[in-house]
Amino acid sequence: MPGVTGPSDYSLEPPRHPSLKINAKEPFNAEPPRSALGAAYVTPVDLFYKRNHGPIPIVDDIHSYSVSITGLIENPKQVFFKDIMALPKYNVTATMQCAGNRRTAMSQTRTVKGVGWDVSAIGNAVWGGAKLADVLELVGIPKFTGATKSGGKHVEFVSVDRCKEENGGPYKASIPLIQATSPDADVLLAYEMNGETLNRDHGYPLRGIVPGVIGARSVKWLDSINVIAEECQGFFMQKDYKMFPPSVNWDNINWSTRRPQMDFPVQCVICSLEDVNALKPGKVKVSGYAASGGGRGIERVDISVDGGNTWVEASRHQQPGIPYIAESTCSDKWAWVLFEAMIDVQQSTQIVAKAVDSAANVQPEKVEDIWNLRGILNTSWHRVQVRVGHSNL
Repeated sequence: MPGVTGPSDYSLEPPRHPSLKINAKEPFNAEPPRSALGAAYVTPVDLFYKRNHGPIPIVDDIHSYSVSITGLIENPKQVFFKDIMALPKYNVTATMQCAGNRRTAMSQTRTVKGVGWDVSAIGNAVWGGAKLADVLELVGIPKFTGATKSGGKHVEFVSVDRCKEENGGPYKASIPLIQATSPDADVLLAYEMNGETLNRDHGYPLRGIVPGVIGARSVKWLDSINVIAEECQGFFMQKDYKMFPPSVNWDNINWSTRRPQMDFPVQCVICSLEDVNALKPGKVKVSGYAASGGGRGIERVDISVDGGNTWVEASRHQQPGIPYIAESTCSDKWAWVLFEAMIDVQQSTQIVAKAVDSAANVQPEKVEDIWNLRGILNTSWHRVQVRVGHSNL
């Protein structure tokens, strides 16, 4: 591919924030401390989680860099970076979440396979770029198209990134064509993150952003876009990132019985407290993030200090000092919501948080009920232990 260096140069690692917790070095996977997430509505780029399946590519010649758009279309085309930059630019504030967020807590129930994420494999950013619907018009696919004349119904993103799960082939994933061609879905080919040029960790020079969907479908380092008849047949669509019931294990799994996971469920996490915090008795601020996939808003966040017998509703905001209202035209529909509550804590206890989205979906109480062998989508009530002492803590 033009502008991409050989594999021998992949080992040149970009600079990274020292507070990141490294969960795997090769491929590099890391997350920030949870306190960093609760501190800002827009997550700073250097504190945004890093999720990789292979060595991080280097694209060294932006002028020759292009994305081929091929498949079941009438006008295949090489689209150069300047062509994408010439299209209208959109900024979309959207939360990206790895499907494995909170996997470590799920693994405490029963062993699971995957990177051991705590609660910070998630971040909220302002992504800048061209809408995929506009890009697809360059090859003759009108907006709101569900199928091309030659039978294309899905859009596959193929990366420069190479990974062992694809036997050294590229990482890839797909979304339905109707989602790709709908301007309201806000699917982007992004070249900016928080007003800055994408860096290598986050997909320079161009990546897909599919708001409201697990991060695995927002493919980085784009190489090509294929319009295909069926869902992508790549490993990460067909043999990973699927939600199985707790009864399925590695001996009886049948991957074909489940569809690839797309939207992420309602989720919330306490970021202001670690497990276990030592506190003085009295008022304690409990704050964190809540998010739901598919563009669904957050209707409520509830906090309990007695194991869920009684609850206090937290305040919610996206803009500082302005109460958040789900489904409001002033709200960022693809973005997380920050919550805050002052709780009276007089004795050692477990503080619990759960969120409800605008479709009245509620987080499940127990992780055991949603345990799955890949450890994805742990959206059970978030719990932190606090130890209250009356001495000089």
